[in-house]
Amino acid sequence: MEINNSLKAEVLVEALPYICKFQDHRIVIKYGGHAMVNKEAKNWIAQDIVLLRFVGINPVVVHGGGPEIDAAMRKMGKEPEFIHGLRVTDEETMEIVKMILVGKINGDIVSKLGKYGGKAIGLSGKSGYLIKAKKKKGYIIKDNKKIEIDLGKVGDVEEINTELIDILLEKKYIPVISPIGIDDKGDIFNLNADMVAGDIAAAIGAKKLIMITDVDGIMKNIEDPSTLFKKLTISEAEELIKEGMISGGMIPKVEACINALKKGVESVHIINGKIPHSILLEIFTEEGIGTMIVKD
Repeated sequence: MEINNSLKAEVLVEALPYICKFQDHRIVIKYGGHAMVNKEAKNWIAQDIVLLRFVGINPVVVHGGGPEIDAAMRKMGKEPEFIHGLRVTDEETMEIVKMILVGKINGDIVSKLGKYGGKAIGLSGKSGYLIKAKKKKGYIIKDNKKIEIDLGKVGDVEEINTELIDILLEKKYIPVISPIGIDDKGDIFNLNADMVAGDIAAAIGAKKLIMITDVDGIMKNIEDPSTLFKKLTISEAEELIKEGMISGGMIPKVEACINALKKGVESVHIINGKIPHSILLEIFTEEGIGTMIVKD
């Protein structure tokens, strides 16, 4: 029992300088992957986020919902289609995306945070024109030529209106944001949640951006955890994309990280949400877990 208590005390003492360092700062947490559908993972991630709030850190949550959207689409007889990691979104798919992101996942996260004592508010990019968006131009490469294609209701972030987030953080609420944008005409767009998280982190002056994924971070060999890159610079990450070591859905994730860093975020962390209390381990321990990307 004494050893147990001693270890607990050591953990708390190790966390102290990091609590002091990040107190009153803003941290954006992009919540995605299968950790969103695993019951245990949902509990410990909610606990981590609430704990951050109670030690004086200001978390903002941006969530995806890919696995649940895929499942809902297949139930309705539609096969998900992706180009360069982006979901092709026709009108019917857009309705499914809104139903799952805003109608289900956002509310589930808010409820889970409330269960552990957090005051959370669910938002989408439509709320107070929080995320102004425009239609995204898609493309494919054919015969070494870039050919433009229509991705449907897929958008790019044009502008983040931080007023609503600022008000909520001042009142000690945890904003939980769905990645749906709106343009000047009131048209709605499906946005890449990683890019939204990066843009929001930059716009609100976040100290850190944490990307919760299904893998340990960026690795030379996805099958070998020992090849994990613990720390990368922007130029090193860009080189890994060129070399094809970073591919598929990890490309927009890393591009979002680089974008956030170039716009002022201090550091970005890609971590595995299936590891218990991965957020706390990344923020409050010397070693951390996952991959940290920083400016050159």
